[in-house]
Amino acid sequence: MPFDERQSWDLFWMVDPLDGTKEFIKKNGEFTVNIALIEHGVPVFGVVYVPVKEWLYVGQTALPTKQAYRLDAIAPSDSINWLQVCEQGLPLPSHQVERPYRVVGSRSHLSQETEAYVQILRQKHPELEMVSMGSSLKLCLVAEGSADIYPRFAPTMEWDTAAGDAVARAAGRQVVQYDAETGEQGPVAYNKANLLNPWFIVRTTA
Repeated sequence: MPFDERQSWDLFWMVDPLDGTKEFIKKNGEFTVNIALIEHGVPVFGVVYVPVKEWLYVGQTALPTKQAYRLDAIAPSDSINWLQVCEQGLPLPSHQVERPYRVVGSRSHLSQETEAYVQILRQKHPELEMVSMGSSLKLCLVAEGSADIYPRFAPTMEWDTAAGDAVARAAGRQVVQYDAETGEQGPVAYNKANLLNPWFIVRTTA
């Protein structure tokens, strides 16, 4: 859709019906279906569904209180409503067990810049663990607290991240742009003229 037309959209849905094409081809179960509601360039509601694992992540930031949940054993044919999510979902963040500092990275697109950044983190966290994961599940792992940080220094498109971004923000996580020279910038924005995302970091704390 040309930017001349969509730049006037104050509210719209952004859908990625298959995030993690390589994971889908490899049949490792790590692909997702992503749906996000974008308001004035900000993802205010997001759904990330993992069909093979039957996990459903939901997050919203539009109400006075942010809410993020994970539901398990959700079949593709199940009908879900927000009341059911609030009653049956596991509120995020849910993983509070003591463990080493954990970095989640792309299974298929781990760049040299990312590897260099991980080495810097390792100086501060010698017991650091690296976890490889596909699709927008990486954002969800940080959202739920099973990983501490996700640095993405490789190309992604807005539809790849919008839903997971909403879930992460709703869980109280930070999703910030990153520049190799100037460091961290403001939040990732959506519905830009160029739909290519900047480098970014998703983290549990500052």
